[in-house]
Amino acid sequence: MIAAKGAPEAIAELCRFRAADLAALKHMSDAMAAGGLRVLGVARASHSGRALPDSQENFEFAFLGLIGLADPLRPSVPDAVRQCRSAGIRVIMITGDYPTTASTIAKEAGLDACEVVTGDELSRLRDSQLAARVRSAAVFARIMPEQKLRIVTALKSHGEIVAMTGDGVNDAPSLKAAHIGIAMGGRGTDVAREASSIVLLDDDFGSIVKAVRLGRRIYDNLRKAMGFILAVHVPIAGLALLPLLLNLPILFAPVHIALLEMVIDPVCSLVFEAETEEDDVMRRPRRAPDEPLFSSALIGWSLVQGMLAFGLVGTIYVVAFHRGMPEEEVRALAFFSLVLTIVGLIFVNRAFSASLITAFRRPNQALAWVLLAVAGVLALTLLWPFASDLFRFGPLHLDDLALTLGAGIVVLVGLEILKPFWRVPARA
Repeated sequence: MIAAKGAPEAIAELCRFRAADLAALKHMSDAMAAGGLRVLGVARASHSGRALPDSQENFEFAFLGLIGLADPLRPSVPDAVRQCRSAGIRVIMITGDYPTTASTIAKEAGLDACEVVTGDELSRLRDSQLAARVRSAAVFARIMPEQKLRIVTALKSHGEIVAMTGDGVNDAPSLKAAHIGIAMGGRGTDVAREASSIVLLDDDFGSIVKAVRLGRRIYDNLRKAMGFILAVHVPIAGLALLPLLLNLPILFAPVHIALLEMVIDPVCSLVFEAETEEDDVMRRPRRAPDEPLFSSALIGWSLVQGMLAFGLVGTIYVVAFHRGMPEEEVRALAFFSLVLTIVGLIFVNRAFSASLITAFRRPNQALAWVLLAVAGVLALTLLWPFASDLFRFGPLHLDDLALTLGAGIVVLVGLEILKPFWRVPARA
């Protein structure tokens, strides 16, 4: 007994269907495919003797019927496709399934299935024509393995960053050709996994979206930390130079710089790293591949922050001296004002687009611990005589402490007011 299974139209050709039979078969196949089933035709033939024909077409096949295989979408796929669209990521479906099946599944996933390009149609297109076609088509059906590679190449020719998913041996060339090959770790073959950059352990398309969200959060947090580092060193450098320019007593000794860096370093390495993603992280347009991590807009915004903090703390320092305040008290007043303005800069840089209230509501345990440590150290330098002598701090009264707190609030509120007018592009 000789058995054959495959695409209904291919099996019908082996069975030498007449035109009327072909029309009936197509009607049944379309009806099954419209329900999202993967449709296979099945036929058999009998053969006697040891010698086999040169071709399968030389058998006298009898058509047995159609088989429909259900492979439903995971519940997370439609939402994942929706998030991709809002994030500027275009999703294209490439399958070997029947066109009607592909169209039905694509609609369930939320893809635009108005235009389905078949493998036969694709084989007649030149590379330039295919490059134009892939810009509008979102569903490709009855696609051969070598045609997947052509589609990936056509997308790359437009300057697109292409991520390709697959699990079979015949997917390996297109997985390797894509910028990011993503193999299925559960049902994927060894060849597909070796050819890929990423392996999904749960075989879930939604995991790709989670990875994109995580990558955008990491990219955001790197930019926030870099912007904060530049902003916070502007007032530190300015206050180190200001006494020399105005012929006033030196404000900072090495111990003060060391304490400031003990505040700044944990903020950069812990606080910003622990920041959760912003609400619009998956609603932003994608960034250009050659866009610098530390852009001119971010540099400008950091300098604005640093100059405002420097101007405020520097004014407090100069005015306090001119009013006859003792040097040790001036140093304590300026240092406390600087530390609290740094705290203000932390809150300003926690978000590119979210409001201050929204940023306050986002949990960040690392930030809470850092703020407690800063408050404890400042209290220690005021209340413990040994620490006061070490930092050469004089006593601060309630009005002095209120002034330092006010400096931090002014920086925080002032920069939040300026933020909408100096919008740093938050692309991911």
